[in-house]
Amino acid sequence: MILVTGATGHLGANLVRELLAEGQEVRVLLREAAGPALNGLAVHRMPGDVRDAEAVRRAVSGCEEVYHCAAQVSTRSGGKREIYDVNVLGTHHVLAASRQAGVRRVVVTGSLSATGRRRGAACTEEDLFYPFGEHTPYTVSKVLAEHECAKAAAQGLDVVIATSTAIIGPHDYRPSRMGRLLLDFANGRLLAYVPGGFEFVSVKDLVAGHLLAMRRGVAGRKYLLSTHYHTVEEMLGFYGEACGRRRLLRVPSPVMAGIARAAAPAVSLLAPRHEMRLTPAAVSFLRSRRRADCSRAVADLGFRPTSVARAVEEAYACFVRRGLIDGRRATTMPRGCVGRPARRRAGRP
Repeated sequence: MILVTGATGHLGANLVRELLAEGQEVRVLLREAAGPALNGLAVHRMPGDVRDAEAVRRAVSGCEEVYHCAAQVSTRSGGKREIYDVNVLGTHHVLAASRQAGVRRVVVTGSLSATGRRRGAACTEEDLFYPFGEHTPYTVSKVLAEHECAKAAAQGLDVVIATSTAIIGPHDYRPSRMGRLLLDFANGRLLAYVPGGFEFVSVKDLVAGHLLAMRRGVAGRKYLLSTHYHTVEEMLGFYGEACGRRRLLRVPSPVMAGIARAAAPAVSLLAPRHEMRLTPAAVSFLRSRRRADCSRAVADLGFRPTSVARAVEEAYACFVRRGLIDGRRATTMPRGCVGRPARRRAGRP
């Protein structure tokens, strides 16, 4: 039996499908109704929340492997208590229950934001996180979650961290930040963009990386998983090819950063549950043009990244199938969550 937390999220929904395709028996811990993310899937559903230690113990009991993907993702400066409880306390509960139940291995999903930066070079798993900069509560929580992993490893638990970058791809049911941007672009609601760049990962590559971490990873190690670094302009080019729409107005980064800083307090006050598309932190991430060195994952795991362009097409096709993109704007796509064959593009070997 394999337990997956966060099974209704972007990564979790794809991971569960791949495990089932392999013939695995899968259990999922669900805080609320799964909605369309798990429709028609033969999984064992366990009601509960990672913040509830007893619910986690029940879910972990009898499992040989655990994928802990659940997280409260946010680029806002608020919501600290909930972010801490889900991301840090929840991770502590999963790891403690796994150690108590004798789980063979736990793979915990990490975030590139919790990895140290290296000036002028791609970051690696060994780069230390600098704690005194301006960080979102989410970033701090993911650093603390890694500390929980280190503590559990010191107590004898076999735990591996599979670190995600910005995810794009199908079965994005909530949808994610990248998914919302693609929807806005396709439906004509995105009018401008901020120059920059980031590491993007196809959700299929991320799933493959998690499976490889479970099967081949070195206990106690962290692995960065990315498909390719792309500029915002390149990503919009992929969006345009998938959607048949033209590119957008370019807004200088300092201007957008100022707008985001000015708007953030008002949005937090008037709509505290609403997440701006471009928060000050999101603009900062893009302006940082962070790069990641995935050579450890390639060497240890046999990780082989594919194509971000293909992932965009598959995400677009899945949204069209679900009726989230205006059919009058949509290009002709095949049935199901698959897209047109992508052109070959440069990527990691």
